[in-house]
Amino acid sequence: MTRRVVFNQKGGVGKSSIAANLAAIGASQGAKTLLIDLDPQGNSSHYLLGEAYNEAAPDIKDFFEQTLSFQLKPHPADEFVHGTTYPNLSVMPSNPDLGDLQSKLEAKHKIYKLRDAVNRLSEQFETIIIDTPPAFNFFTLSALVAADRCLIPFDCDEFARQALYSLLANVQETRMDHNEQLEVEGIVVNQYQPRASLPKRIVADLKADDIPVLDTYLSSSVKMKESHDQCCPLIYMAPSHKLTQQFVELHAELGQR
Repeated sequence: MTRRVVFNQKGGVGKSSIAANLAAIGASQGAKTLLIDLDPQGNSSHYLLGEAYNEAAPDIKDFFEQTLSFQLKPHPADEFVHGTTYPNLSVMPSNPDLGDLQSKLEAKHKIYKLRDAVNRLSEQFETIIIDTPPAFNFFTLSALVAADRCLIPFDCDEFARQALYSLLANVQETRMDHNEQLEVEGIVVNQYQPRASLPKRIVADLKADDIPVLDTYLSSSVKMKESHDQCCPLIYMAPSHKLTQQFVELHAELGQR
């Protein structure tokens, strides 16, 4: 059973693209897979559900709202899950108003509710991937508490490199305080340009600092934007494309860890 959170405090690093495409590849290979979308932007939800996302209810906001009030018979976690048109792939969709609940959830110490739901859903799914907002907030912390692996997308610039050390410290603190099973699965180098000198230098610096950079790098490609526009993961839209094959290699590398 894999419980993976995809997390970076910096936006625009391909977090949702990586989460959704890894989920789609696992599902295409026969693993019952669930993606939980905690980002109010809902990019993963729209990517995998298409126009059906606009009518997908109940969603993750409804799940968290339920935890704020006492109910004799609360709705089970799987009632907030929606199937996609892709075999073995389901989504617990986000909601643009999810952030409105944050202060209430924090005040009532609901940080373990997502973990409890993931524990129950693990009876139905072999892989659960959690997409997070680009911030270290209640929802990100809930995801880190619920997961046992943390995958960190990284784009190759100096600002991202400096921010990475703070991010790793947050993950380590969460491990010590809330979830001793949590491990950094690896750093995914995304939108990599092999002919440019800066990405090579930055990746080399990370490795010199013993940062767990994964062997598979993801290239920059317009194919990803086309995939989002069509609401169709790469493994289904362009299975032989170079970027798709890199995702397949990344999925295989993660499976060996």
